[in-house]
Amino acid sequence: MEKSYSDSYAAAGVDVTAGYESVELIKSHVKRTAIPGVIGGIGGFGGMFELPWGDYKKPVLVSGTDGVGTKLKLAFLMDKHDTIGIDCVAMCVNDVACSGAKPLFFLDYIACGKNYPQKIEQIVKGVAEGCVQSGCALVGGETAEHPGLMPNEEYDLAGFTVGIGEKDKLVSGEHLKAGDALIGVASSGVHSNGFSLVRKVFNIGEDTIGVYYNELGKTLGEELITPTRIYVKPLLTLMDSVRVNAISHITGGGFYENVPRMLNDGTLAVIEKSKCHRKPIFDLIQKTGDISEHDMYNTFNMGTGLVIAVDSDKADEAVRILTDCGEQAAVIGEIKDGEKGVELV
Repeated sequence: MEKSYSDSYAAAGVDVTAGYESVELIKSHVKRTAIPGVIGGIGGFGGMFELPWGDYKKPVLVSGTDGVGTKLKLAFLMDKHDTIGIDCVAMCVNDVACSGAKPLFFLDYIACGKNYPQKIEQIVKGVAEGCVQSGCALVGGETAEHPGLMPNEEYDLAGFTVGIGEKDKLVSGEHLKAGDALIGVASSGVHSNGFSLVRKVFNIGEDTIGVYYNELGKTLGEELITPTRIYVKPLLTLMDSVRVNAISHITGGGFYENVPRMLNDGTLAVIEKSKCHRKPIFDLIQKTGDISEHDMYNTFNMGTGLVIAVDSDKADEAVRILTDCGEQAAVIGEIKDGEKGVELV
């Protein structure tokens, strides 16, 4: 009997039936993310979304793409795959929201050595949860099986989002000025950056992720796998009431690389470290790795996921709104005249 093409493909390491099973398993998770504007369902050649042009005078589309980095190693070691998708969504939608835009839809890309449908379902479950948290729709994606290129048990995850905003309400930094107050919003932990250093510091492996630390109140693995916090809804709520002059999402490069991205020439961000939301995990990383204070703030968010600039007379109102949205927020510094950069005191 002649061997079919699908049999030959399976012999080459790609199981098309596993792909079909994965799609069936993820349908219920994708359905959770449906919002007005979604057209059709998954399975087509392109995800469709009807743009709400009528709600905007001069609509601007804002896009963002990112991945999870080597935090994936934690997911592999812990065999826990239902939250890493939240991280992927967070890294994309937080950036878009920092521009003053509302994320509309999201697409994911999973590259794996072997398609294990139940594992793919758990990954997409996390992606869907991130979309629900940010109020956007999961309209499509791709799962690519790469036998021989990646180990069977491993995968990579990336995402892409598109948001929309009113042109004259986008956060461009044009209103930023000396005297503005800087508000810090707490992170949930390490988020999704700096994990190459974290893995080196703790010699991350099966024997180290299960170690319990009193200062953390949990195991190292449980702390590090904590999903990146999604700030979309609190930010949009804040922008409805208070003009936000600039925002910095503290990701890779920590404070020293990300805060200057929100500044104009001739403005200096002065931040008081004692007023930030430093978390125990960062003290543990610094002590264990004997890392300098500068390098810590140049690598990690140090417990502050966002830095927001508002007019000084709006600072208290902004903190109240963010707190009412469930965030930990506080005034942590101010904008001054000076050479463009950030000064941590």
